[in-house]
Amino acid sequence: MVSAYLKYLLRSGNEHSIHSPFLFELYTNVIAAKEDENPDYREIIRLRKELLASNEKIEILDLGAGSRVNKSNLRKISTIARNAEKPAKFGRLFSRLIKRFQPDTIVELGTSLGLTTLYMSRAKRDAQLITFEGCPETAQKAGQHFAKLNANNIEIVLGNIDQTLPERLKSLNKTIDFAYFDANHRLEPTVRYFENCLPYIKNESVFIFDDIYWSKEMTEAWEQIKSHPKVTLTVDLFWVGLVFFRSEQVKEDFVLRF
Repeated sequence: MVSAYLKYLLRSGNEHSIHSPFLFELYTNVIAAKEDENPDYREIIRLRKELLASNEKIEILDLGAGSRVNKSNLRKISTIARNAEKPAKFGRLFSRLIKRFQPDTIVELGTSLGLTTLYMSRAKRDAQLITFEGCPETAQKAGQHFAKLNANNIEIVLGNIDQTLPERLKSLNKTIDFAYFDANHRLEPTVRYFENCLPYIKNESVFIFDDIYWSKEMTEAWEQIKSHPKVTLTVDLFWVGLVFFRSEQVKEDFVLRF
């Protein structure tokens, strides 16, 4: 991971390395934008602090690649909040992207405690947000957090995503406008989930893949996704990868600092 990050730093550029007008505007105004304090984030920040201080333990049903930090299935809420939840800067990034693209349907694979879900929910309160989680106790906690913050546009789909994702998508009857993949950090499931969602994309859809350098498998998954014929533009931010399907866009891959 350290070696991959050093290579990323050497390869990555900023707005001066971008020659796509679409991406230049997106990078300068959304991805790399500096935000003033946003009142939408205050309750989520307070909730994160509460979770980081919690000594409560829950039983984790891990259907993915597992945790590098904790091999026990009985884990403190504070440990999950510290190690499994994405840092706040990514929640803010996803929020800015949602405000930019105004998706009506958002799909998230991997709810965890729901902090990132809440950032996306708050960014567009009238969007339909469907989040998939395999662990019953984690999903229950996330549901409590959504209720506490009055996030009424979130649907939790509980169960093994291998089964629940294709089943739920069949009844969707609309496009996936925005999707965040943060579930099974292995090659085959990641690519399969991507392919499950592909029939539901539109030209303006945005997909985000988490932890693209977490392992050799995840990096290989990222390479396969980038090379897919329906993918035209990808943005490597090291911690996450952005995928676009714009047919008018020349196929390009950018490595940018975040």
